[in-house]
Amino acid sequence: MTEEPKGFEEPDVPSEANGKPEGAKSAKDTGPAEEAGAGAPGGEANGTAKELTAVRAQLDQVRTALNERTADLQRLQAEYQNYRRRVERDRVAVKEIAIANLLTELLPVLDDIGRAREHGELVGGFKSVAESLETVAAKLGLQQFGKEGEPFDPLVHEALMHSYSPDVTQTTCVQILQPGYRIGERNLRPARVAVAEPQPGSQGKDEAESDRKGDDEENGGGGPDEG
Repeated sequence: MTEEPKGFEEPDVPSEANGKPEGAKSAKDTGPAEEAGAGAPGGEANGTAKELTAVRAQLDQVRTALNERTADLQRLQAEYQNYRRRVERDRVAVKEIAIANLLTELLPVLDDIGRAREHGELVGGFKSVAESLETVAAKLGLQQFGKEGEPFDPLVHEALMHSYSPDVTQTTCVQILQPGYRIGERNLRPARVAVAEPQPGSQGKDEAESDRKGDDEENGGGGPDEG
């Protein structure tokens, strides 16, 4: 038997001969995933920081908008409360004016009722109607003022007659010609009165008499000296 000649075998060349260390991979052997993975930690941190900055900016914008809307709401609420108070105040004022105008027109009727009562003519059905009218006027807040003997006040009294009297020490209302009427603090009509002032010279006489009495008391009663 003849032996076949063995083929020529290429000698094993170490990898270092190709200029590459063992285990090294060429650029072709490394995939894009591995190349991207090499720079992933730093890039991911930068992306997270940018996203966080954007979120904070949006949060600041939302807070600013919220504060503005809150201020607008508070201002609107304050304006509404002022409007309600103003409307309520105007409503009360209009009501008071309307009642005052109505009662002012009724004052002559009340004067007639008062004169009829003074003369004893307030009898029968007329008396019942008159008392009902006076009751309604009182419920609406009408108040009568002006009495004999009270000091004269030009703010609430109107003097129609004037005289002098030794019985008074200051200007005094001695007769009520027409009573005054008011609603709350609003005067509908002053009380028309006759006034009296102290008698001219009477005050000086009283002071002189008082001084004379004082001197007599100091002198022991003013009697003659006993010898």
